[in-house]
Amino acid sequence: MCGIAGVLNVDPQFSVDPQLLVNMAAIQYHRGPDGFGYRTLDDRGIGFAHARLSIIDLDENRGRQPFVSQDQQLLLTHNGEFYDYKRLRADLSSRGERFSSKSDSEIVLHLYPRLGLEDMLPYLRGEFAFALYDKRKDKLILVRDRFGIKPLYWTQVNGSFVFGSEIKVLFAHPKVPRKISDTGLYHQLMQTIAPGTTPFENIHQVAPGHALIVERVHGKFRITSQKYWDMDFPLHSERKEKEDQYYIEGVREKLLEAVQHRLEADVPVACYLSGGIDSCSILGLSSASQQSPVKAFTIGFDDADYDETAIAKEMAAATGADQDIMMLNARHLYDNFARTIWHTERSIYNTLGVAKLLMSQHVNRAGYRVVVTGEGSDELFSGYPSFRRDMFLYGMDHLNASERVAWEQMLAESNKLFKGAMLAEEAWADPFLDKTLGFTPSCLQPWLASSQHVLGIVDAGRAKNLKDYQAGQAIADALDVDMLAERHPLDKAQYVWIKTQLEGQILTWGGDRVDMANSMEARPAFLDHHLAEFATQLPPSMRIRGRVEKFVLREAMKGLLPTVLYEREKFAFMAPPAHTDPEKWQAMKGLADRYLSPAAINDAGLLSENGVNALFALHENPNTSAATQVQLDAVINHMLSVQMMHEKFIAADLPRLAQEQAVKLGWSVTSVPENERDYSRH
Repeated sequence: MCGIAGVLNVDPQFSVDPQLLVNMAAIQYHRGPDGFGYRTLDDRGIGFAHARLSIIDLDENRGRQPFVSQDQQLLLTHNGEFYDYKRLRADLSSRGERFSSKSDSEIVLHLYPRLGLEDMLPYLRGEFAFALYDKRKDKLILVRDRFGIKPLYWTQVNGSFVFGSEIKVLFAHPKVPRKISDTGLYHQLMQTIAPGTTPFENIHQVAPGHALIVERVHGKFRITSQKYWDMDFPLHSERKEKEDQYYIEGVREKLLEAVQHRLEADVPVACYLSGGIDSCSILGLSSASQQSPVKAFTIGFDDADYDETAIAKEMAAATGADQDIMMLNARHLYDNFARTIWHTERSIYNTLGVAKLLMSQHVNRAGYRVVVTGEGSDELFSGYPSFRRDMFLYGMDHLNASERVAWEQMLAESNKLFKGAMLAEEAWADPFLDKTLGFTPSCLQPWLASSQHVLGIVDAGRAKNLKDYQAGQAIADALDVDMLAERHPLDKAQYVWIKTQLEGQILTWGGDRVDMANSMEARPAFLDHHLAEFATQLPPSMRIRGRVEKFVLREAMKGLLPTVLYEREKFAFMAPPAHTDPEKWQAMKGLADRYLSPAAINDAGLLSENGVNALFALHENPNTSAATQVQLDAVINHMLSVQMMHEKFIAADLPRLAQEQAVKLGWSVTSVPENERDYSRH
């Protein structure tokens, strides 16, 4: 797990500045503090950089990236993990391949020449983002894993194609403009980003499950995106249901295999443990898969409505885990809000992202740098309250009147805590999503509802530019309609969540970006694509059965779970909203005094002072409902976030900061062995 970066110039005779590559590695040193490397190919106008976090093959010299193939025709820089690489390496070795390291990354340099890009990608299992330059074809290929667990951004400017693991890496390049776009600001303030976009003008993402191919044609870049995987649910006509036990056994078998792969490392591996089924299942399987006790890290909150430590303690005791509980309060969360935004590079609606950053810091200080986590389970097995709502509204036409009343009462009771955040206070229909899917997924409704506040709080000039903007249309247009046609409503709802909330939220400000902020690698076992492909075959009734969500997972893990957890309804892991605690509200107001002051608002040019004041007044109005306050808490967090983003990414001199960081670290052009700098002469 590392940070990668690179530059390709459209003029192959215009070489890449090695110091720039060093700086691009240095500004993301938190992703790879164990060392760095760079390589240039000066007669091809290309250079790669790499900041290393040692997880597999700890030998500093042997594992230094970027890698060059033995025939000097391929250049590789890789972030993430390839699982099952030992089997692949053994198979390739039996066919005459010779490896120069023990690194999992190196398998790309052997698979690609044998199979080509399209046939190689199915062999790559795990969470990864990598860049591969093919010298013979003069082609740069950027690849991102199937769910977007690992980030990868790119831009082109003044004849240069620039890429990196984080946006700040691109901004370390002095020619890359830094500006928050109007539409980017709109989506930051409403929380949900249109897939593939970022808050910044002309800064793009490689889409999950895609390869981006960059070629130089007649003095210009030709950039194409090629999909190699998607969450492909069966058509209605293709579904063939089997006995329950088939699905239960299949989930158990594939999840166990996924966990065991993610326990592979040359350093100790721990687990995250909340009080939910997902992390408890991961801990149970991890404990059963190794002899020594598993280290389990738990976040606790000083609010009983949101704290899950009691169940987590019970699970840790049942498995003999060595549990470490970190309790957090309001001061911890808002004191670290701005630092979190530096790493997330986007707005956050809930301070869970801050809590996760503090947990990764705690894990790192405890001597661990790898944890197995439970993200992805709700996406595969319909765990969120929005899925139950969509299943009831659109997928259960067979219910009679009394059954529908019972469902409505159950949903009203179980969803109270999520109103305003994970569920809209009132139903919200978007015409573009309705046209694309047949309904507006409940997971998007609270954020589409919050968009009604956006034009009132943005700068007047930006509001004028945005007056006709349709966020629902931007999201709908980014979805692959072929993956939605003729699918069950529950399949559609899960697909939309995976493409929006999972990739844009859970795996960014709730995952990689706050984990790697403290050089800590998280491995979400549920997002193993072998398990995911099996999960697409699950009938809706195996995911949601009556009142029970994630039915198949509960049954598959029944022998591992405490009874209280097996019988418990889904509880979303969230930090308490600001208005629920006076101390937290005051901590938030303290940040607002700085970042939402008239001077700060005027300097950034993002928000409207009158609009910000009006929104706070609405929040503090005694007639405002609790659910609306939850929604406004999120908008306030977004306003703070965009102001911090301006300070850190627009107003700051990031090229100079990157240079200073390189000096501070002692990373320089000459600190890399000469034979690992340039291979043009080979």
